[in-house]
Amino acid sequence: MASEQERQELDARARQGETVIPGGTGGKSLEAQEHLAQGRSRGGQTRREQLGTEGYQEMGSRGGQTRKEQLGREGYQEMGRKGGLTTIDKSGGERAAEEGIGIDESKFRTSST
Repeated sequence: MASEQERQELDARARQGETVIPGGTGGKSLEAQEHLAQGRSRGGQTRREQLGTEGYQEMGSRGGQTRKEQLGREGYQEMGRKGGLTTIDKSGGERAAEEGIGIDESKFRTSST
């Protein structure tokens, strides 16, 4: 647990717009960021409790299948290739450009399903 002085310092940084709590994005104070992070974490847990572990996993795979249908098979593969190049400090597109790896975004078709 952070001391009172540490909490005051974190609160001052949060009031200046800095995110000091993981998941607390958008909070204007330390307390607000703590509440946001807690609520976001609880949201996923609550949904898993409602659906059960298998249902929750099915929901995730169904989302991937929907995206694959939207982009088409080739577009989905290109998206995976681009995502695989992503690092902490660079997007997949930036890294692909740096290393001369071709990503054909024309394959990212959007269907109106």
